[in-house]
Amino acid sequence: MLFIIGLIIVVVSVLGGYVLHHGQLILLWQPSEFIIICGAAFGSFLITNPMDIVKATGKQLKYLFKTKPYTKHNYIELLTFLFTIFKLMKTKGMLALEAHVEDPNSSDIFQQFPEVIKDHHILAFICDALRLLIMGVDNYFHMEELIDKELEVHEIDANHPSHALINVGESLPAFGIVAAVLGVINTMRSISSPPQILGMLIAGALVGTFVGVLLAYGIVLPMGNFLHKYHEAEHQYLKCIKAGIIAHMQGNAPAVTVEFVRKLIPPLERPTFHELENALNERSNT
Repeated sequence: MLFIIGLIIVVVSVLGGYVLHHGQLILLWQPSEFIIICGAAFGSFLITNPMDIVKATGKQLKYLFKTKPYTKHNYIELLTFLFTIFKLMKTKGMLALEAHVEDPNSSDIFQQFPEVIKDHHILAFICDALRLLIMGVDNYFHMEELIDKELEVHEIDANHPSHALINVGESLPAFGIVAAVLGVINTMRSISSPPQILGMLIAGALVGTFVGVLLAYGIVLPMGNFLHKYHEAEHQYLKCIKAGIIAHMQGNAPAVTVEFVRKLIPPLERPTFHELENALNERSNT
């Protein structure tokens, strides 16, 4: 929703200010300039990025209509999920979790937490880490190093689309100049025309620079930066899961482990100690 609101504000502010300055909107309608700028930008986007990043960028555009990937409710469910898993491992041993990890879609425990397992990347991350514990990995230093490397790979991969959009945004002013220069070249053919005609041609050429800069700094670069922040929030969610696994390997009780995790949750989404306690008590009573 904020994306739509922001886009409207940008367009209305720019065009409204132009009209208030006695500008004529019809002068800004230069389809040839739009084709040059947008076509060249899209072509450079295809040249720069492999097809998997092109597809990922298209899929991630839907995130622009969201505010953030996780809410306080999502984090409370994650904390409750981790508490349930670690309590099972403490009371019944690692092997009690094996069947759940190998087939999480049939697990009566995993299915109690639909918000946690709905993302197959998150589910795979959790199951892979728990599988290592079941296999006997008990050195939390090595485990933390391994998970950090996995998170680094995930972060790089997740940010490819945002970087691709940012690169396109940075190139748009240059493509606007290209369109403007081509317009000036076209104008020079009519150098002997009356001033009124020359003025219209030069104005049309300058629209290219205007459109390139507006698209870059008003739309595309903000889109890329938003996606980057969105994936930072996703990355923090994974870091919370990592913190829980490491805290469990260090021998902490499940209640202490989830408290460690709670401390890493961003302030706006972080539940209070009592909110978490109530959620755990409700889960224990069901």
